[in-house]
Amino acid sequence: MTAWNGKRVVVAGGAGFIGRHLTRALLVAGARVVVVDNLSTGRDTGLAPLHQADIAVLDRLPIPAEVVFNLACPASPRAYQADPVQTWKTSVLGTLRLADLALAAGARIVQTSTSEVYGDPLVHPQAEDYPGNVALTGPRACYDEGKRAAEVLLYDMARIRGLDIRVARVFNTYGPGMAADDGRALPAFVAAALAGRPLRLEGGGQQTRSFCHVADMVRGLMALALSGAARGIPVNLGNPDERTIRDVAELILRLTGSRSPVVEVAPAVNDPRRRCPDITRAQTLLGWEPVVGLEEGLRSMIAAGHPADRDAAPAGTASVSS
Repeated sequence: MTAWNGKRVVVAGGAGFIGRHLTRALLVAGARVVVVDNLSTGRDTGLAPLHQADIAVLDRLPIPAEVVFNLACPASPRAYQADPVQTWKTSVLGTLRLADLALAAGARIVQTSTSEVYGDPLVHPQAEDYPGNVALTGPRACYDEGKRAAEVLLYDMARIRGLDIRVARVFNTYGPGMAADDGRALPAFVAAALAGRPLRLEGGGQQTRSFCHVADMVRGLMALALSGAARGIPVNLGNPDERTIRDVAELILRLTGSRSPVVEVAPAVNDPRRRCPDITRAQTLLGWEPVVGLEEGLRSMIAAGHPADRDAAPAGTASVSS
């Protein structure tokens, strides 16, 4: 028996990368789960019943939920920049719709925000009280500012209407099951290394990120959902093991035994130079911290393999967005 046994849970965005792992973990813990997803970037694995819908126009929750997880927005820059207006609608109008439905059902909503709310940070590491250094006009703004606006909406609904909220600021997350062609750094590098293609480093790869294995992220999200102490405040979830992207690319080459070359390409627009979470709040309130080391986690991705995709961008080209 677990705290999740028999609990009715809706996972919006449950067909996405983190969503699939979260759904599986909830089912193992005994929860009754229904996924809501429009399948624009995710895929239905049949883990749980799927209610196919756009959350921005969702007419009802598919079950009388006790907990609603909102992961319903593309996190890959390639995907969210392809239709920035829809990205904003999903982030803001979709969150509003889910929040209204959760409030009517008396359910708790767990919002997956993002480390992108910190922009290109001027303080390091980033704690939850840092307001960020953000760009409103660049190609990433639809996602960054959409997530920031969604947080404001939820805090106001909690304060004014009594909505029960939890907010996770999710830092870069990786693991088996990521799409090789979605433009994010680690799956692109693994796919390129396994295929013997060049690993392409935007801006030379000196920017830093802190990569959290999806198993640790799922544990954090589930702990946050059940926490009373974390009600109504943002909580960073991520791994504070900060690495340069070049170092990660070289580690992947070593773990795969690949002889793929590493080449430098132009930097992405508005790409943050450093990113590392302060996880003191998660440690204190949730008793949570990551336990999967980067080398161990990368071995799990490499073992899963990533087939080449003819429709992918130039081999190994990658953004390092969360």
